[in-house]
Amino acid sequence: MHIAVLGALTALLAGVLLSRPDVIAVGLPLALWAVRSFTRIGVGAVSAVGVRIERVGDAEDGPLLDEIVIDSDAEMVEVAVIQAERIRRRVFVPSRARLRSSVRPLHSGPLVTVEAAVRTLDADAGSLGAPQPAAAAMRAVRPLPRRLPRLPLAPRLTGLHGAHEGVRQGQGGDFRDIHAFAPGDELRRVDWRATARAARRPDELFVRRTNSLSDASAVIMMDTADDLGAVVATWGRAAPDRSGVTSLDHARSAARSIAEATIAQGDRVAFHSLAHGGRSVRSGGGRRQLARLVAEISACGRGGDDARFRRTPPVPHGSIIYMLSTFFDGAAAELAMRWRASGHRVVAVDTLPELDRGRLTLERDLALRVLLDEREDMLQQLRDAAVETVRWSSEGIDGALAALARIPGALPTGRRR
Repeated sequence: MHIAVLGALTALLAGVLLSRPDVIAVGLPLALWAVRSFTRIGVGAVSAVGVRIERVGDAEDGPLLDEIVIDSDAEMVEVAVIQAERIRRRVFVPSRARLRSSVRPLHSGPLVTVEAAVRTLDADAGSLGAPQPAAAAMRAVRPLPRRLPRLPLAPRLTGLHGAHEGVRQGQGGDFRDIHAFAPGDELRRVDWRATARAARRPDELFVRRTNSLSDASAVIMMDTADDLGAVVATWGRAAPDRSGVTSLDHARSAARSIAEATIAQGDRVAFHSLAHGGRSVRSGGGRRQLARLVAEISACGRGGDDARFRRTPPVPHGSIIYMLSTFFDGAAAELAMRWRASGHRVVAVDTLPELDRGRLTLERDLALRVLLDEREDMLQQLRDAAVETVRWSSEGIDGALAALARIPGALPTGRRR
């Protein structure tokens, strides 16, 4: 509108000074447009506009769908849309409209699927309203799990029910011994054949005793200090579309896979993010526990500026601990060795993806070699401290974990079924 007024005045002055009626006639449409704008909405009038985002679908492996709902009393609305934090679009829609947004996430974890900012246009786009605060939709993209047929056990089995055979007397396990009937024994456990063979008195009975079935405790520790992509050239830059799979993608996938496999074999599992104020789920089992674990794991993103300072969550005695980290600094490795010295069984899961060293300068390639050598020294220190190490990005991760499951480890109060 201001441009129309300026154009009309310029044409009027030029026509008067040059004595050119045709030049004055050129500015006449602009003057009429300005007069119409002033008479229709008034100077400084603002049209109301509302924008909200509704979730349409939440598929496990499909695109994420959202709808941008716009409600305004203006003639048109300009909408600036950012999809998946990387795709930018600008569209013009009527006063009431619904826009469908469909994005296919490249990574798991927290993601702003769509962000929309609007402003009104009135008087045939002659009047522009002020930009309104943006509306955004946040999703926690679930990582894809990996089927793990077998996992290593904790060094200590607890409880009187579960899927692993203990050495304490109970029910459900293998044969333990034949024992004389005592107060508290059930009559249905009387072994009549053993009684007939070994009874010395008419009222003497013998019962068949079995071992109890116990469960184990697992704790998943996720180190969120680093989120390094497979393409080394993108390290230190916000380039989710060019980074390839990242270390946190592997960490979230590993955490969900280990949680599902642990609960499937009847054990209890807890989850902790090592960042200060990070997410935690107390130890438990069952489908509801798995749903809580998947939700918290999916919502874990990269730690803040204080991510280098790790917290030390409480760990149940005799647990097996899965430490998920890239092990580029000594904080996660130090925690792993400290828990191992306390008697826990610790499995260090290396989440660094297979690296693409293309487009690296000579200096950056040399720095990467030094960094990887220091990381290998740290992993060797973990092995020397009896911390078992596996790499999640390798194709043989299933076999590596199965091999650890066959290692007796330290199982003083239980044995494998």
